[in-house]
Amino acid sequence: MSAPYAKLPAWADYGLIPLINLLVAFFVAGLVVLLVGENPLRAAMILIDGALGRGQNIAYTLYYATSFIFTGLAVAVAFHCSLFNIGGEGQAYVGGLGVALVALAFDNILPWWLTFPLAIAGAAAFGAAWAFIPAYFQAKRGSHIVITTIMFNFIAASLMVYLLVNVLKPAGLQAPQTRTFAEGAHLPKLNFMLEWFGFTIRSAPFNLSFLLALLSAFGVWVLIWRTKLGYEIRMRGHSPKAARYAGVSETRIIIITMLISGALAGMMALNPVLGDQHRLQIDFVTGAGFVGIAVALMGRSHPAGIVPAAILFGMLYQGGAELAFEMPGISRDMIVIIQGLVILFAGALEHMFRPSVQALFAGFNAADRDRSDARGERA
Repeated sequence: MSAPYAKLPAWADYGLIPLINLLVAFFVAGLVVLLVGENPLRAAMILIDGALGRGQNIAYTLYYATSFIFTGLAVAVAFHCSLFNIGGEGQAYVGGLGVALVALAFDNILPWWLTFPLAIAGAAAFGAAWAFIPAYFQAKRGSHIVITTIMFNFIAASLMVYLLVNVLKPAGLQAPQTRTFAEGAHLPKLNFMLEWFGFTIRSAPFNLSFLLALLSAFGVWVLIWRTKLGYEIRMRGHSPKAARYAGVSETRIIIITMLISGALAGMMALNPVLGDQHRLQIDFVTGAGFVGIAVALMGRSHPAGIVPAAILFGMLYQGGAELAFEMPGISRDMIVIIQGLVILFAGALEHMFRPSVQALFAGFNAADRDRSDARGERA
């Protein structure tokens, strides 16, 4: 039997290993770019400049990152309870319905600062409600959460198409969308924050929901690591048998965890619906629910890792658009390949380099003990 590896310090576990995985993913992506006949170094420079080179680009990067923070947190909360919620796409869709109903009802009556908290409640409630049914099936009937949540993504997409075409679309409008919201349902832009640092921004949808996403990340950290409920969630995730022995109701903890996860996914809709499009339209989620899985994996299900991971994927989205424009040999599909490689190494191959890193740290620790023993003998 092989000897157990040494336990890694937190900075290596949550920082060094994800960084190694990320560097390897980009190295392999560079080889793919090389195979299509382009210069990978030039492609990397264009991607970075497209994401961070100008204030306008940074604002768009943070706009995309906002959605990924919400969906990454949603997946992470479920992960801590050993639940694989891949229904964030559908929960965000239905969360958008909650946002739109609030906006349509109050945009001509209330100012934005009163509409916003109501929209938050609507997004969270509708997203949580959509996650409740798979959670109930898992807790009461033993249905697999992966199967039910992914099926509910398709149901949510079909439901939204029906509602936008037959119920919410104004008469005479061809596009399947609601009417444009009045000013009372427009979130303030945060571009001025970047202008404080000397950047010039013409127009970008970077809005107040970014601060809500950061606040949600802090709230998730408090919940998971500083509350009794969070302890029960982690206990059930580490050992369902131990949780049952300790008196934790498995049914209750599964349903509560999925309600929180669904609420976070639903709140993602605030960013595009109130912060950018100012209407509810088809496909406003644009894959953010699935990107959230990669963000949670890369961030090791910790808010401190999820936020930078979300910003990284925001850079890939924004910089990838610039890259596809500047280098015609690299299409948007190539950017999807790069994202897939990041997911592969951050998720499926997460532990590929862990044994080597652990063995290296074990060697350092052994050497330190030998030196300490030698000093003790001399003394």
